[in-house]
Amino acid sequence: MRWENLTLESDHSRADATLFGADAVTTRTIDTPEFRGITFHEIRARSIINRVPGASRMPFEWTVNPYRGCTHACVYCFARKTHSYLDLDTGLGFDSQIVVKVNAPELLRRQLASPRWQGEHIAMGTNVDCYQRAEGRYRLMPGILSALRDHANPYSILTKGTLILRDLELLKQSAEVTDVGVCVSVGFTDPELWRTVEPGTPAPERRLDVVRTLTEHGLGCGVLMAPVIPFLSDHPAQLRATVRAIAASGATSVTPLVLHLRPGAREWFMAWLGREHPHLVRRYERLYANGAYAPKWYQRRITRQVHDLAQEYGIGPTRAGMPRRIREPEPTEHALTEPTQLSLL
Repeated sequence: MRWENLTLESDHSRADATLFGADAVTTRTIDTPEFRGITFHEIRARSIINRVPGASRMPFEWTVNPYRGCTHACVYCFARKTHSYLDLDTGLGFDSQIVVKVNAPELLRRQLASPRWQGEHIAMGTNVDCYQRAEGRYRLMPGILSALRDHANPYSILTKGTLILRDLELLKQSAEVTDVGVCVSVGFTDPELWRTVEPGTPAPERRLDVVRTLTEHGLGCGVLMAPVIPFLSDHPAQLRATVRAIAASGATSVTPLVLHLRPGAREWFMAWLGREHPHLVRRYERLYANGAYAPKWYQRRITRQVHDLAQEYGIGPTRAGMPRRIREPEPTEHALTEPTQLSLL
């Protein structure tokens, strides 16, 4: 960090004593263009390996999250609600008030060495992105990956960030001693939708370049095609374009996930939808009338379409590492001006 550009002030009022000591919070603002308007709350966490609640749908039990809040500013991010636990705003506050667990690397190394730790798989990037812009300043992930490598502890990373390539050598070293899984999130390739829905993220094509680079270095990389956004990125032509681009990147797998709107994210997303696509508000209210998740029939339809396209383009474990011949896109009579689909209701 360029410390001469920082201003410091103590901020005790927003500390959660169950997570860190109230006397261990420092608030920093950085006067550089890339971080203008962003406030960092540096803390010394008391624990870094977190158990996933038993009721969660997540397919893993343990996570490491060195950050809270995310400058990716994805309007649909389900993690927004977690900011309210620290009495921070779940809207703009989630995008601009970033909690940084500055002692994460040494704390993780200590917890991995504990005789109580049994070497279970650890998932990262499942709450907020561990390779968001803040990581370029704080550089927590090299220490975290080194600790996991040194203890041969299996782990996985989900990210939208291109900064993961900075740690390519650490990933390769880890893969020599334990199981390492890397997945990049690319829900769609529409540039206009990306600019409004995921304004702080690298462009989809840059994320697919990450997939390509990791694969070229022997690290199989899957793509989480998430979220598929109803009425905005779910047209068959859009799904085909996205899967085709994923296949061309060399991804070993593609897993679709339909948008879900949990409390905290739902309010922020619906406010955005009302500004940008007001004609869709009623359709969303109907589609998500029964809770945070789209109806099962809709999820199954999207999954089936994506899996069929993946098979067509040769994505999947049975074809991993094999050369792919991607067909040129068929010419269309006119470009899509607005996604359409069969009436839902």
